[in-house]
Amino acid sequence: MGRETYRAAGVDIDLVKEAIGALTGRVSFRREGPYGMLGGMGHYAGLIEFGEHVLALTTDGVGTKMLVADHEKDWRTVGIDCIAMNANDLFVMNVEPVAFVDYIATDLLSVEKMAQIGEGLNEGARQANLNLVGGETAQLPGLVNGLDLAGTCLGVQEREKVVTGEKIKPGDCIVGVPSSGIHSNGLSLARRVVEKSGGYNKRLPDGMTLGKALLTPTRIYHESLEACRRTEVHGMCHVTGSGLLNFTRITHYGFEFTDPLPVHPVFPYIQEKGQIDPVEMYRTFNMGMGFAYVLPEDGAGVIQKLIPGSRVVGRIVKEAGIRVKGLSIR
Repeated sequence: MGRETYRAAGVDIDLVKEAIGALTGRVSFRREGPYGMLGGMGHYAGLIEFGEHVLALTTDGVGTKMLVADHEKDWRTVGIDCIAMNANDLFVMNVEPVAFVDYIATDLLSVEKMAQIGEGLNEGARQANLNLVGGETAQLPGLVNGLDLAGTCLGVQEREKVVTGEKIKPGDCIVGVPSSGIHSNGLSLARRVVEKSGGYNKRLPDGMTLGKALLTPTRIYHESLEACRRTEVHGMCHVTGSGLLNFTRITHYGFEFTDPLPVHPVFPYIQEKGQIDPVEMYRTFNMGMGFAYVLPEDGAGVIQKLIPGSRVVGRIVKEAGIRVKGLSIR
């Protein structure tokens, strides 16, 4: 097997950025009257003024993790992933998710698949403490080949309590929170490596099969609301697609990661078998850190006491960029 990249697996991060820019550059209309938009695009969620509160909307899907579920014939946890990818994008701004709608597109309906997906959506709703208020199921033979699961989440928060990252300053510390595994990002590359190196039944050093490891549901970081109540938080990051590059969404300052969190066994396996460059790994996967807090140093202990496994992983610096133990990610 040659050296693998996310681009070779079908996802070009630079092209994604350019394409999204082409789209958002032509979306300029803003509603007249009350309930206008707050801020611009590019953060984790869109904000709408609502008196003393703000409403927040985010949308995301499970992505090609659905293909792993198909291979394993196990769709029980992908609903958790769908809600997690949306709810976490609200938690990261200290916004409380309150309602969710799902969208399922398929070429052929399966009662068993739908039942298992519903099971996961219900569990995800429980973990995130939100209402499942409806959704849409579309049969699209000829347009869709397989099954795709996505959703949209509505959140609410008092305006002055929303965390956007504007208070971040050099000297702030970064407290990382462990991920539960690969989450729902980078699966195109992960699947490519797994399918070329022995398949989903091969076992990792901890005894788990690669299929089960890739299906481990995304962690829902609901504790962020309590964290923001207990201490001053300047910014938060949900480490999703594009890995550590997500940190550039919250501030123009730089990030120095001097003590990164331990990685799950699935990551060194993918890196070794795919001969993947370390920079590519950090630009694609969460690498063991699914969420992070940026805050004054005296608040780090509060987060560590509240969230088991969390710890200071680095600091904010004046020089732009993202560096992990001297390795330049951006």
